[in-house]
Amino acid sequence: MPSPASAGDAWLFEAIGTAWRIDADRALDEHDRVAVAERVERFDRDWSRFRPDSLVSRIAAATDGGTWALPDDAAPLLGLYARLHALSGGRVSPLVGASLERLGYDAAYRLRPAGEALPAPEWEDLLDLTTDDAGDVRLTTRQPVLLDVGAAGKGHLVDIVGDLLAARGATETVVDGSGDIRHRGGAGIRIALENPANPTKAVGVVELRDAALCASSPSRRTWGEGLHHIIDAVTGRPVDGVIGTWAIAPTALEADGLATALFLAEPSALEAEFAFSWVRMFSDGRLEASANWEGEL
Repeated sequence: MPSPASAGDAWLFEAIGTAWRIDADRALDEHDRVAVAERVERFDRDWSRFRPDSLVSRIAAATDGGTWALPDDAAPLLGLYARLHALSGGRVSPLVGASLERLGYDAAYRLRPAGEALPAPEWEDLLDLTTDDAGDVRLTTRQPVLLDVGAAGKGHLVDIVGDLLAARGATETVVDGSGDIRHRGGAGIRIALENPANPTKAVGVVELRDAALCASSPSRRTWGEGLHHIIDAVTGRPVDGVIGTWAIAPTALEADGLATALFLAEPSALEAEFAFSWVRMFSDGRLEASANWEGEL
């Protein structure tokens, strides 16, 4: 559960293994904070592959598979994955968990490879997803399946927390899940784009208003030469070449997923399906941006 600490008008806490900050147009009382903490805990209990009591871990431990009622936040999350999977030629997938574990990024944080990378299987080979008329999603597996929603899950949770606070009357908020940021209401905010090659410097600045900005970089979770958390599902290996991406979209779910997809798909293919702007940085220091990028670089 998040443990709050005060910093001016901001609420700072740790959750899902990273630092969070929430700024709001009114003081968040104990009831607000408990509501956020409980919702974050529920999301983690559903989707974490690092918790033995999570739904994801139970699905992974089911020797013969089974049918699982997924949480109400599954439809938009897995729907985004399906779109990005198609646009990237299968390179974005929630089935990269087995390769991450093989490469050492497992629940025990061994951080030592136990073998070669594993290409992710195709969805239809392992599972079926069905949605009924009420929008409830069920997952049927035929063998153990390890899901990993790290490419978009944190952004989705940022949106969920912002929605919860809006429902509780906070009309102007900034929810920052360690760089995945959703701004709602009021004046915009200026955000520096941290240089992934030198975190003490910025490669640009952008103003964010009533939208989300998410960044992704291999340097955020790296544990050895060429080993990091951004995985090409086709090969099962960590990507190279691009070292940082930034995406601005209407929701943090989309911005987070698109920031990951920019490592794995042609930007033009993503732009054809999503209304967003973007920047990406290559290992040689080059910066590339969309025509509609409005920030400074």
